[in-house]
Amino acid sequence: MTRIAVIGAGPGGLYFAALAKQSDPSREITVFEREAREAESGFGVVFSDETLDGIAQADPRVFAAIGAEFARWSDIDVRYAGQVRTSGGHGFAALDRNRLRAILQERCAELAVDVRYRTPAPPVDQLTDAYDLVVAADGIHSATRAAFADVFRPELDERHSRYIWLATDLPLEAFTFIVERFDFGTVQVHAYPYSAARSTFIVELAEADWRRAGFEALAAREFARGESDTASVGRCAELLAAHLGDHRLIPDASRWIRFTTVRNARWHHRNLVLLGDAAHSAHFSIGSGTKLALEDALALAAALGEQPTLEGALAAYEAERRPVVESTQRAAQASLEWFETVGRRTGQGADQFAFNLLTRSRRVTYGNLRERDPAFVDAVDTAVGGSPGVAPMFRPLKLGALELRNRIVAPPLATFTSPDALPSAFDRAQLTGLALGGAALVIAGMTAVSPEGRATDHCPGLWSDRQEAAWRELLAAVRSVSDTPIGLQLTHAGRRAATAPPGPDGVGLPLPRDDGWPTIAPSPLPWAPGYPAPRAATSDQLAAVTCDFAEAAERAARAGFDALELQFGHGHLLSSFLSPLTNRRTDRYGGPLAHRLRLPLEVLTAVRAVWPAGRPLLVRVSASDWAPGGTTEAEAVAACRAFGEAGADAVDVSTGEVVAHQRPPYGRGYQTPFAELVRAATGLPTVAVGAISGHDDANSVLLAGRADLVAVGRAHLYDPLWTLHAAAEQGYRGPAAPWPQPWAAGSRKPPGPGADRVAPRLHLLRATAPPVHRRWHPGAPAPSAPTPPAAPTPPEE
Repeated sequence: MTRIAVIGAGPGGLYFAALAKQSDPSREITVFEREAREAESGFGVVFSDETLDGIAQADPRVFAAIGAEFARWSDIDVRYAGQVRTSGGHGFAALDRNRLRAILQERCAELAVDVRYRTPAPPVDQLTDAYDLVVAADGIHSATRAAFADVFRPELDERHSRYIWLATDLPLEAFTFIVERFDFGTVQVHAYPYSAARSTFIVELAEADWRRAGFEALAAREFARGESDTASVGRCAELLAAHLGDHRLIPDASRWIRFTTVRNARWHHRNLVLLGDAAHSAHFSIGSGTKLALEDALALAAALGEQPTLEGALAAYEAERRPVVESTQRAAQASLEWFETVGRRTGQGADQFAFNLLTRSRRVTYGNLRERDPAFVDAVDTAVGGSPGVAPMFRPLKLGALELRNRIVAPPLATFTSPDALPSAFDRAQLTGLALGGAALVIAGMTAVSPEGRATDHCPGLWSDRQEAAWRELLAAVRSVSDTPIGLQLTHAGRRAATAPPGPDGVGLPLPRDDGWPTIAPSPLPWAPGYPAPRAATSDQLAAVTCDFAEAAERAARAGFDALELQFGHGHLLSSFLSPLTNRRTDRYGGPLAHRLRLPLEVLTAVRAVWPAGRPLLVRVSASDWAPGGTTEAEAVAACRAFGEAGADAVDVSTGEVVAHQRPPYGRGYQTPFAELVRAATGLPTVAVGAISGHDDANSVLLAGRADLVAVGRAHLYDPLWTLHAAAEQGYRGPAAPWPQPWAAGSRKPPGPGADRVAPRLHLLRATAPPVHRRWHPGAPAPSAPTPPAAPTPPEE
């Protein structure tokens, strides 16, 4: 490959051109850029230490040039409710975007890259005919991507919040988040220094707040290319005067825009490849644009040198970069949604709010914040009533009249080992193991209130005296070795009933006609193609379901369960009444939410009447159907509020499994924002559940105030002693995680290979640990190396 064309002379395009030419000087590389060489745009860019390490290895001359001009600091300031909270140990390096571009321009000139300014790229099909490789680095509004939309299949997710990109002549000392509440709503700022004289200053508002603040009227005209919305800039300066002092806001073609997340099904086609924002974007609140573009450039240049064919190189580039980008986009999406809904958290105290903000993307956690700045985490612990040094998961909680010694729940884990509908020997073994494992509450799972309510033909039930006696005997056996409270989940599976136990894919297929039984649902809609259609339940059948739940609850109380959970989620019968996707009725049980709530509330009211006062009664809900036209956030909140008013002590907030065509954004803690939503809107205690498997994530959820309890599901299947092992790993040996006496000798983590080795001293001078707090002071000596361990990906552009 000898001829390469690059569309766009932004940092990503220039850096790729320089690296590709450096690795093979015989290449003829042409960069097309419609703007002038001297044209300036944008403000600062921020780099993570990880990206800087890559630049240092790939092109030391570029690294030396940009490193000489960095602004460096390690603190993050959170200005909120008239107070400032500072977290240190993060490690940032920032640079004027125009200086970065100039440095890359100079490097391309040194390497004899042909960069053609004021020269729009020829049509892409002409370039692909004339060049061996065409690299489209033409930005978030890529014309190249649009021209081949049928191949790249872009997905453009435009969000609702409005933001305006500015600078200020106030050189801030740290990365600064400002969150100010006004009568019209909340204004938030993402700001950081990038030179001795300036800082980037991004102002963001939710759409409704933006309108109420008067910005819609100020921005209600067409702006010429390069023109700024100076009226809005002035309004921002007025609102944020307390933070700016005598300093000004500086626009650069600045106007209100919405952020668009770009995703593409493919990044390359024949000899054409996308790079940077043309291929992907991620919200500015965690930093991504320039960082990802430079990393793309490095990976593409490397792949061209490593692979023998162009197709192989482009495939290797995409295979290497896509997982990295998708991971960044997941974190960015969580951060974006946090800022879109910041109003949910503005009732928190300054310490907890700052912690919540810093852990919003799930990349920064309780554990690594404690590693970076233990004093900051101790202050948050103290502010929320905890004890410094004691992880949030080991704090007690009173639920109803039940005292829980910690905040970990072992949720319902179906075993599918009960062909006779009785709790099995495996159920007994599993519940005993979980009760010994340290969780504060263990809940036995998926117990049907009637024979036709079983999800599978191997699920237990609680509709007969024999079943009640079996459960009582099981509880007695568990309590002979553990005092851990045991709860029970009651359900009627509705249209999800009459299936075989799920296979490795988690899906239970319908039982053969002769082995199954008729199912009921609000409407005769099958779960999925190939499943039998349920019958639309009659009023008499619904009344019977209510009685079945109440009678099962009475049996559970007599059997001795300490808590009860009603399954109103996951597409089971009560869940299918709540969702507009599955409830098409026109009678008093269908239509508006108040009608769709009728049966769940009738069941809850009947159960509350017979369930002993003081014993916790929980409701599990699916707060989102993850499908168009499904349950909205407002409906989920209204439903949970109604459940609280009807007597629920807590809500176990799950999502999905309501319809087979759902599309959940699976990932660590992806359901937790719904627990936070319900908790903030209703005041009810919530349980966060779903893809929470590490104690660090559990601690983050709890200390941020996103939930009151954390349910750890699959990780308890992997390790029934999950809570005790989490205590050992964190060095906790208190009453919140007592080891069973016969196992006390195992309460410390066993030493591994090399644990007895003592390392010799090999340095004449001891290395000085970098300071936890470092502020940006122009003119101060720059540190010789990047700061602290495990730095997060910072906000970048």
